[in-house]
Amino acid sequence: MQFTLSQRFFFDAAHSLGNTINPSKTGRVHGHTYHAKVSVKGPQDPQKGWVIDLLYFEQQVQRVRQLLDHQLLDDVEGLGAPTLENLCVFIANSLQDLRPKVSQVCVWREVTGNSCELNLEP
Repeated sequence: MQFTLSQRFFFDAAHSLGNTINPSKTGRVHGHTYHAKVSVKGPQDPQKGWVIDLLYFEQQVQRVRQLLDHQLLDDVEGLGAPTLENLCVFIANSLQDLRPKVSQVCVWREVTGNSCELNLEP
């Protein structure tokens, strides 16, 4: 049996995107509340009864949240352009040592309804 466990979090951050359809709006520094969900998939450990230690999972996700929360995303090292797609990749890369490995990252902005999913399963 395969189980999927997920950890959700949010962060508030500012960014700018100068090369868009409406640079007068998005080219300026502005902010959003972002929501994210990180999922891992794997079998249940027969001795421990879990796929992953949830406390460890929460701690690792919190570590990544702190890299993004109340930051100017344009300046976050390794992120690149502060798009939803790059946020998904950044979060996944920042959690690459998790076992089982991250299987999916979703990032969305609740207010606008924009979302992005990165599926990492083979």
